Amino acid sequence: MVDVSEKPETTRVARAEAIVRTRSDVVVLLAEGNLPKGDALSVARIAGIMGAKKTPELVPLCHPLPISKVTVDFEPDADAGTVRIEALVKTRGVTGVEMEALTAVSVAALTVFDMIKAVDKAAIIDGIRVLSKSGGKSGDWTVDA
Repeated sequence: MVDVSEKPETTRVARAEAIVRTRSDVVVLLAEGNLPKGDALSVARIAGIMGAKKTPELVPLCHPLPISKVTVDFEPDADAGTVRIEALVKTRGVTGVEMEALTAVSVAALTVFDMIKAVDKAAIIDGIRVLSKSGGKSGDWTVDA
C-alpha cells in the first residue's frame, strides 16, 4: 500500500458512472419495478452502497476509508434502451474515494444485470468511468465530456 500517513486530511468527493444497455421494453419494466425479480433499482441502490463500503475488501491495496456519504442514482431512458447509474462518494480523509465510486456503480450495474437477465440475456454493462474528483493534492478534476 502507498504510505499516506503524511498527507493532510481533507474532504474528498468522487463521482462515477456506468451504463447498462438493454432493450426499451426492459427499461420500462425496470423503471416500473415490474421485473420478475422485483424492484431492481432499489436493490441495485443498496448493492451499490454496500459495494462502496466493501471496496478495500475487493480491490487489493485499496485503503479502508471512513465513508461519510454514498448516493447511487439511476436515469432510465426507455428510448435509448439504457440505464445510467451515477454514484457519489464522500469522505474526510487522506486519500480519495474514486475506487469506492467506481465500485458502487459497478456493483449496482451488476445487480441491474442480474435482475434483468431473465428478460434480456444480451444486456451490456458499459462506460464505467470516474466523472469527477475533488479534495486531493492533485486538485479538482472533472471529465471533459
